[in-house]
Amino acid sequence: MNREKLSLLAKDLTQEFPRSPRETLGGYVIAARSVDKCRAALLDINGEYNYQPCSLTAQLFEFTGITPEAFEEVVATGATDDEIAEWLKSNSDVQDKREITRWNYQLRDMRITEMSDEAQVYLEAYIEEYVPKHRPVYVWFDIYDLEEQRL
Repeated sequence: MNREKLSLLAKDLTQEFPRSPRETLGGYVIAARSVDKCRAALLDINGEYNYQPCSLTAQLFEFTGITPEAFEEVVATGATDDEIAEWLKSNSDVQDKREITRWNYQLRDMRITEMSDEAQVYLEAYIEEYVPKHRPVYVWFDIYDLEEQRL
């Protein structure tokens, strides 16, 4: 692990939020947030944020076919966002831009009612605890953007 380079790039998630799951990196939603959480976890400055296990990050890995270990290995080198974006593009099982775009919009638009029963039960409690009471949740990503005060 290149701790020095990683320290220059990492967000201290005990002090600030990771990027929105809506933000893309390498053309993929969730990827920028996953990088933030992975960097912070490697440096033990992740606070309440988990890199693994994480339902958001798991979606990225399932879609691209990239393993959490391979992703973490690249991030640990101190790779920049641009370098990670290029690595994602070249290592993803999915190369069709239309398929990636469709996946991005499916996740951006995913309603909680479209998720598994287990996810719905978990998110019901999570929303109650972390999302401001006066703010409605329309789609999955809203939960994080409301909690982290981007919406």
